[in-house]
Amino acid sequence: METFVADADGNALTAFLPAGARAPDDAPVPAALVAVWCGRHVLLVFDRFRGRWELPGGGIEPGESPLRAAARELREETGLDLDGLVLAGYARFRLTAPRRVEYAALYTARVATLHSDFTPNEEIGAIRWWDTATPPPEDAQIIDTTLAHRTRPPGEPAE
Repeated sequence: METFVADADGNALTAFLPAGARAPDDAPVPAALVAVWCGRHVLLVFDRFRGRWELPGGGIEPGESPLRAAARELREETGLDLDGLVLAGYARFRLTAPRRVEYAALYTARVATLHSDFTPNEEIGAIRWWDTATPPPEDAQIIDTTLAHRTRPPGEPAE
């Protein structure tokens, strides 16, 4: 299978199924991510455990929909409580520890101002708004920054 991008640990983004495509049925969807945009800036969180800047998101709890998981993870990780998350699609991953293939539902949202009211917690040490017209932060998860670019809002400049 094609690999769009892989990180230093060998984890790879192997496909992106845009919203409107049939939901994946060839692997589980145990996670949800959110790309929050403000103009050409996208919100990243610093995951203390992985030591990387990533899109907000995480595991889907039993009985929880991907949409509810995305909203919950966004709120827990950034303090943002947003209505109107929109499904952008499903990201297919080949992961290494343990070896598996799975999907994450990827949602987007737009905000009018750069949210900065944040309290660090056990999992997330900081948030930042990455100006996507510049290179990603040096310690950013390349898979997440690649996904962020795939969700760029219509009408926003690419560079």
